[in-house]
Amino acid sequence: MTRFLAAEADTLALGAALAQGLRPGMVIYLSGDLGAGKTTLARGVLRGLGITERVKSPTFTLLELYTISSLYLYHFDFYRFNRSDEWADAGFREYFNSESVCLVEWPEKAGGQLPAPDVKIEMEVDGSGRSVTISAHTEAGNNCLKRLQH
Repeated sequence: MTRFLAAEADTLALGAALAQGLRPGMVIYLSGDLGAGKTTLARGVLRGLGITERVKSPTFTLLELYTISSLYLYHFDFYRFNRSDEWADAGFREYFNSESVCLVEWPEKAGGQLPAPDVKIEMEVDGSGRSVTISAHTEAGNNCLKRLQH
């Protein structure tokens, strides 16, 4: 599935729509260059789940935890990683489990060591907007994308 997002509001809306299909145990990859809109999309997901507090990029903290009712959402940003094993050394492996949703910016920095994604979102700057390609890699991912198509 591909989409063109003309403005920040469109990116937030896509994130909010994506949030409706998230289920515990899912892993979402967010890929794209700096400024492509990954954190804005993550902010839209969190707003769609009812988070009203400030949503900040975990670029320096590496991880932000959000508890939404019975859902644990972990927002990771691996941009600062220099080695592919740093995510495991940081103790993050335990967060990827059947009870949490892991939203991962810069998953490629983990060198293929992360659990496979249910949904992969690739973003790029396209003029004054953003082009987004979303693909499902599991049944849970397919179910999530079906909600986006309605």
